[in-house]
Amino acid sequence: MADIQDYNSTPKYETFSYLPAMGPEKMRRQIAYLINQGWNPGIEHVEPERASTYYWYMWKLPMFGEQSVDTVIMELEACHRAHPGHHVR
Repeated sequence: MADIQDYNSTPKYETFSYLPAMGPEKMRRQIAYLINQGWNPGIEHVEPERASTYYWYMWKLPMFGEQSVDTVIMELEACHRAHPGHHVR
């Protein structure tokens, strides 16, 4: 019975919550991928106690047509600075 693990009760939120924590280079590659696919980046944030709700706050408008990974990262950092205790995605 020593090999049986306890149930991990860590909640999962949306797609990226199932991934391991991303370092700066991995995050940069993910953003580059979504831009290369023609998708529009959008940033959301929420208080940790509300993270399991369906609706998160939108940070500004989606970045329609944005082609710069650095611009998206600057907006992510700005959202973190404006809302230091929030989850940001």
